[in-house]
This record gives sequence, structure tokens and C-alpha cells, in this order.
Amino acid sequence: MTFTIQAIIFDSDGTLLDSETLGMDLLWELARDAGLSLTRDEAHRRFRGVGIAEVGGWVMAELGRPDPDRIAAFVDRYHRGILRRFREALAPMPGAVELLEALHLPVAVATNGPREKVGLGLALTGLDRFFGDKVFSAPELGHFKPDPELFLIAARALKAPPAQCAVVEDSLPGLVAGIAAGMRVYSLHPRDGLPDDLADKLIFIESLSDFGRKIGLAPGISSPLHLHP
Repeated sequence: MTFTIQAIIFDSDGTLLDSETLGMDLLWELARDAGLSLTRDEAHRRFRGVGIAEVGGWVMAELGRPDPDRIAAFVDRYHRGILRRFREALAPMPGAVELLEALHLPVAVATNGPREKVGLGLALTGLDRFFGDKVFSAPELGHFKPDPELFLIAARALKAPPAQCAVVEDSLPGLVAGIAAGMRVYSLHPRDGLPDDLADKLIFIESLSDFGRKIGLAPGISSPLHLHP
């Protein structure tokens, strides 16, 4: 059986943008400032791939202060802080520019992050030139991973059947969403820590360069890629 890639949908944070550490460190600092005691490693494990409002709700619940105003203030501090850190230190993930320059297939970004954040990140790193208006934000569209609808919206915009779309993801909610959408999912998240029934459906990659190699990418490709399982 041959699988044809007609379009590729990327997550942003931790996939295209080297923003995962920036964001996780900020959440860790905000949680500590609020009075919660946890290590940096604990914060990264618990918060990776989780929506900011959910993180704020968990932090405030742990502190016994789960009222909406405190959660909203936590979320606001995060959004203001991450924009500052993006401007100071954001870079594309290794291999991102080279991969996107070599690809001659329709591509999109589908992210659980707010449009202002992802738009700024793509612009600061110069990756916005590859995607144009094909950037799909869950808060804007009302569909958050692991709901597959965000990926399905992107596939429709790219005029590609879901079964012919490849997804590149690094978080558990995104991996679940891609599989639920019926797409071929390439995981930057290591197998460790993933449920076995999910992991068995994924193709694991070590980097974006590795993704390029796995799909047989060569400069000048302008037609769909045909892969064998």
C-alpha cells in the first residue's frame, strides 16, 4: 500500500519554533511566584502541551485559590511575558528553514496557541513567508487539540484529503488529534511517556531534518511524495 503526501501540517511551539523551553520556564517561574513549590523538571513535564488556561487553573487549584480572576491574571501574565521573551530569544527549530525551503508541497500551521503569539513567532523567525494565511489558531477557531477539527480545517484549506496529510507534532494532545483526524503523524515527542496504543500508530522522528529524510525529501521536489508503510 502506498501513502501519498499531498500536504503537511505543522505544530508551532516545539515543532517549528524553538519556544518550548522559553514557555515552560516562564510557566515555572509564574507558578513559583504564585507560591507553588515545584522543580523545573516537574513543571516541564506537567505543563508541556497543556493549554495556558488549564495550567493556570491547575496552579491555582493546587494553591487552594481556583477563582476565575486569579486564573485570568495568571494567563495574562503569561501572554505578556512570553511575547517579551519571544522578542528577546526566539529562534526556529534546527532544520526548520532548510526543510521548508526544500518542500514544494502545501503546508500549514495548526496550533493551540493564540494567533498573536504564533504570528509573532513566525514573523520573528522569518518562517511566516512559508505559510501565508495558512495559520490556524485554536482560540480563534474554537477547536483545541486533542479535538481533530483544527487539523481537518487546515486540510480543507490546503485542499488535501486528511488521509493524504502528514502531521508533525511534539505534544500528546497534538499527536492524539492528528491520529483522530486520520492523518499520518510524525512525532518529535519520544516514545517514552506515550500510551502504547497511541505510540504504535506514530512515526517517530528525532528532528525536522530526520522528518525530511523519512519522507525521502530531496531539493526540487514539486509533486506529492509516495511512501510505503
